[in-house]
Amino acid sequence: MKNKPGITDPSACTHCHVCRHNCLFLEKYNIDIGDVKRLEELSYHCFLCGKCSRVCPEGIDGREIILRMRREQVRENNGKLREKGYGIMVREKQNYVFRNYGQGMKKSVLFPGCSFSAYYPETTEYLAKLFQEKTGGGIVFDCCGKPIAELGMEKQEQGIIEGIEKGLKEKGVEEVVTMCPNCYDFLKPRLNIKIVSIYQKLKELGIGRVLEEKLTIFPPCPDRESRELLGDIQAFLKEEPDIISRVQCCGLGGCAGKKEKELAEEMVSGISRETEETVYTYCASCSGNFVRKGYHDTKHILLEILERKERPDTGRSVINRLKAKYRREGQ
Repeated sequence: MKNKPGITDPSACTHCHVCRHNCLFLEKYNIDIGDVKRLEELSYHCFLCGKCSRVCPEGIDGREIILRMRREQVRENNGKLREKGYGIMVREKQNYVFRNYGQGMKKSVLFPGCSFSAYYPETTEYLAKLFQEKTGGGIVFDCCGKPIAELGMEKQEQGIIEGIEKGLKEKGVEEVVTMCPNCYDFLKPRLNIKIVSIYQKLKELGIGRVLEEKLTIFPPCPDRESRELLGDIQAFLKEEPDIISRVQCCGLGGCAGKKEKELAEEMVSGISRETEETVYTYCASCSGNFVRKGYHDTKHILLEILERKERPDTGRSVINRLKAKYRREGQ
């Protein structure tokens, strides 16, 4: 069912229970998106996957309703996060520890984001060199700000976006090439700089092989409805892919995994019920989490297009981000 845009008033809910029957979180607590009081208590337990928004016959944007609740709670707490358990992440992402614009003085730059450089450091380096050779482009390391935004920290989110834009413009950047679907979805409407996907850029440059086999693809949450990035990827697919649509989320969405570990595990285990084939993703967080949870037959589409054999390095993500930062510091 195609969701109608724009309704963020929970009073429009008719309690038909369609959202409840399609969301593990709502089902667990026996609530609908219109149960405001209970949702306010549980707002950080929501994975923000947008499934409720996609299935609601009234066109209610449940994801935005939850985000507004989180923002209001932060405002009521003098702009600080009240929820416990996110301290380390906030310290890392709010003023990104691994930021580096040392090779950003180019018109076009790669923007790997947090996860891709963490899980696929060799391919990140490979792409940086390839991009430089083919286009003279650079690379910058930063967090797009989505994790902070999803915690409801509006002021900090705005500061991150302003910092990214300032850093890019000071380097003369006119185009940002994202390797992460979350970065693409989050930055495109917020930055006054051209944002393109790595798949658009590879097609433009004539780089990458066409995948002959029929793929079974798990689309990440930000591309689940629009499938904009999937459209870019299909330039590299010979056959129309099968889409895993019943599995709600990879388990990492909305920073909810800290509150709902069992639900996060259940979402991942749903992959085995959906398919026995190799699972292809185009999100490093999804592929890294699937492999970490034991689904080793998971592949990142970008690596397949580039004919790279690197497996997600789930045990050294922090070290890999440190290496990416200091390897290019000041170059």
